[in-house]
Amino acid sequence: MTAGFGPVRVEHDGDVAVVVLDNPPVNASTARIRSGLLEALRQTANDDAVTGVVLIGAGKHLMSGSDLREFSADDVPEPQLPEVLSAIENHPRPVVAAMSGSTLGGGLELALACDRRIAHTGSRVGLPEVSLGMIPGAGGIVRSARLLEPDQLLDLVVSAEPIPVESAAELGLVDDVVDDLREAAVAAARTTTKRVLTSLPTREGAPGLLEDRARRLIAGRGADPAVVAAVGAVLTATALPAPTALRHERAEFTRLRRGPQAAARRHVFFARVAAAREARPGVERPVRTVGVIGAGTMGAGIARAFASAGVDVALVDRDTAALERATDHVARAGGDAVARLRTGTAFDLISDVDLVVEAVVEDLDVKIAVLGEAAGVVRPGVPLATNTSYLDIDALAAAVADPERVLGMHFLAPAHRTRVLEVVRGSATSREALEHVLSAARALGKLPVIVGVCDGFAGNRIFSAYRHQCELLVEEGATPRQVDDALVDVGFAMGPFAVADMSGLDVAWHARRRRDASRDPRERYSDLADRFVEKGRLGQKTGAGWYRYLDGDRTPLDDPESAGLIDDARAANGITPREIRGVEIVERVLTATANEAALVLAEGVAARPGDIDVLMTWGYGFPESLGGPCHWASTRSAADHAAALERLKNAVGWGFQPGDPVLLG
Repeated sequence: MTAGFGPVRVEHDGDVAVVVLDNPPVNASTARIRSGLLEALRQTANDDAVTGVVLIGAGKHLMSGSDLREFSADDVPEPQLPEVLSAIENHPRPVVAAMSGSTLGGGLELALACDRRIAHTGSRVGLPEVSLGMIPGAGGIVRSARLLEPDQLLDLVVSAEPIPVESAAELGLVDDVVDDLREAAVAAARTTTKRVLTSLPTREGAPGLLEDRARRLIAGRGADPAVVAAVGAVLTATALPAPTALRHERAEFTRLRRGPQAAARRHVFFARVAAAREARPGVERPVRTVGVIGAGTMGAGIARAFASAGVDVALVDRDTAALERATDHVARAGGDAVARLRTGTAFDLISDVDLVVEAVVEDLDVKIAVLGEAAGVVRPGVPLATNTSYLDIDALAAAVADPERVLGMHFLAPAHRTRVLEVVRGSATSREALEHVLSAARALGKLPVIVGVCDGFAGNRIFSAYRHQCELLVEEGATPRQVDDALVDVGFAMGPFAVADMSGLDVAWHARRRRDASRDPRERYSDLADRFVEKGRLGQKTGAGWYRYLDGDRTPLDDPESAGLIDDARAANGITPREIRGVEIVERVLTATANEAALVLAEGVAARPGDIDVLMTWGYGFPESLGGPCHWASTRSAADHAAALERLKNAVGWGFQPGDPVLLG
């Protein structure tokens, strides 16, 4: 006999009631599923024929987490998850969680309220709330404190990363890992006794270890409010009775859920979902072998990314030493990555590939020659993707016999790690070529963001506006350290000048030289970075850039020579330095970044504000806690944004273009 309660149904396996959650696609916690669970728990509690209960998912997951759309309201709709968990703990019969797929957030909290946790081999568990600007709010911390040592719990919560159930079993979060989930869970329901975690004592750790770990986590995450709250909740869970600790955890969750950082992170989450939906290929195009042309830093990284994803790679370069270095780089990926790589100096090596990715030097003529030679070797119709950062895709395509198969595949450094891929669709690019690249992105596990053609496309164009404003602020009186510190304080992982030193100041210098001929002499132009390059100060690779570096140490140190070059530039340009505070730095830089994003949207280079926010957070280090430049601007009042634009206009001078803030969301 089966009883139904909306997306929840109760099936019977002899004396065991199997409560099935059926809320596709991922069994997210919603008011409907929580209501159904409550009804199912009440019905089974009143059924004397039931000796045990199993909670299991109808599809891949038991419960993958909460529906984040509910978190945007002032109050989460009733019934809320703590009420369901209380019903599990107060159930007269043992309740077993059958965990499969990804049991995350509220899903893991559901399982922790059960008396036993049985997990399917290869599945994952985790508490990802900190990555969404919150902490667990339904006892995830308090109940886990009865199973994990405090420092282990703190690592689980603050990392926000899912872990394999096999690791969770070693920690004690999971009781058994099995192949036949339903059969094992039903058997466990017949033998398990009630084991309510909130009635048990907390685990003890080594003296001082929790406090030491907490200090280092807070210091390493820039006093992120969610991290600070997580530390406080763990300390509370280990020091106070469970009822008090549960109230504290819920109150902190609610406070953070209603705050701006959680709203920003939810925005980015939904923007990624939308970007993934829009970039789903209409037809999956198999990419079994890819040809990469150019074995420099970027080409080697691209080859490593594909080989690590199980794609065979043919890597071509005229320089055999570069090929050897690239092979070593791919080998560091481990597994069978290097076995999937073949290298050579002749283009014939790529004759059988399904996709070509060109990654040679950023020079239009060189790239035209390379793409032309590749087009003559590969099969007709094989897409030719270029990894150019700035060059005109349409100009490259026009030089190829079949321009419809040319498009941009802009990998961001490091190519084998970054999670986003900027896909540049040219005016002639065919749907088939685009689908090949989108399919390749899926194979790589990267989120493709589709953009149009302009100088720098969406990402580099917006990042250039960001970097330019930082240099203007230094020219006006700030120090590179002040700018870096101000932006790190609002959530950037690194400041722009430390990043420039790491990447190499010559990279942007080449891009500026290419634009020299088209630059209007009335435009305000900062030659600060040019002066550093001309002095051979290229960053970490030369031991000095905006900062100086000791041999073997990447710590940026203040440098009198750097300060002297900045003073010389100010004097040459007739600028008297003034005091600049951190609040002005942040406003100027973020306003300039958002304004350029508005111009990109107005020109149709990017389709949606969310696409820009995904690209800038995952690809360029814009803080997720601010939601990306478009979301950040959309949270400001119209009056505040207009006043900031006016101040920016006064700073930039001739040629300043104000974007329409309405386009930002």
